[in-house]
Amino acid sequence: MRIHHLNCGCMCPIGGALFDGFSRGLTACLVCHCLLIETNQGLVLIDTGFGQRDIQAPLSRLSHFFMNLNRIKFEQKYTAVAAIEQLGLNPRDVRHIVLTHLDFDHAGGLEDFPEATVHVMLSEIEAARERQGFVSSRRYRPGQWDEVKNWKYYSAGGEPWFGFEAVRNLEGLPPEILLIPLVGHTRGHAGVAIETSESWLLHAGDAYFYRQEIGSPKRVCTPGLRAYQWFMEVDRKARLSNQDKLRALLLDHSSEVRLFCSHDAIEFKTFADQDNLQLQEDNSRSTAFN
Repeated sequence: MRIHHLNCGCMCPIGGALFDGFSRGLTACLVCHCLLIETNQGLVLIDTGFGQRDIQAPLSRLSHFFMNLNRIKFEQKYTAVAAIEQLGLNPRDVRHIVLTHLDFDHAGGLEDFPEATVHVMLSEIEAARERQGFVSSRRYRPGQWDEVKNWKYYSAGGEPWFGFEAVRNLEGLPPEILLIPLVGHTRGHAGVAIETSESWLLHAGDAYFYRQEIGSPKRVCTPGLRAYQWFMEVDRKARLSNQDKLRALLLDHSSEVRLFCSHDAIEFKTFADQDNLQLQEDNSRSTAFN
């Protein structure tokens, strides 16, 4: 398997460093960190970020509240289709999409891949269909996924993964790809773990938002992201408990597991730079061999 790190969304909320911890201006920079995995079963996307239809007609697709709060940049380059084509691959070869959850900034590109099977936790699709309350009615946008034809739903169970519940043997996918329930941000939120030849890679979705929340023994988070997480959570106790477990995982198993969240731009740059370096090395070896 070859894994590519994609940025499928850019959001610039007011607050600068109070949000992202590094910006010097009035606005912050948040990404939508997705993965593209090349497998023997075709291409697999982990989350989609914003889709082409979101870019073309945002007012009919997204909540005005979140559009204004997050100050979303509606540009074609911030779509999975554009990112896949940039890699020289064909978006039509995307056979599976595995979702951390169904928030508008994670599932907007589902309909760009009409032949793909979409894998998600059962409790998440149930919450998305109910859409109860102010936040839920705006975070979940049925217009982003009402044309999806092939769904696969899962419940927690099976052999644990580093002390976490796990969903193994996702239908049609390699056994190296697992769903890891991380409830709290949403009712059916999950991480996606991928076993590579070097270590495990965990896409933690929105289980945390800021790199220092899990990168040190004591949780550190910017005021803006702390407030945003509080506003979006459905179960604070579960969310903070899972953050504690992720922190312990990183501290105790750093040689076995690498992990990242969806929106931290510094994390994305670190992983994307590593991806680009590996691609250059692979190309060099291929040229030398030929």
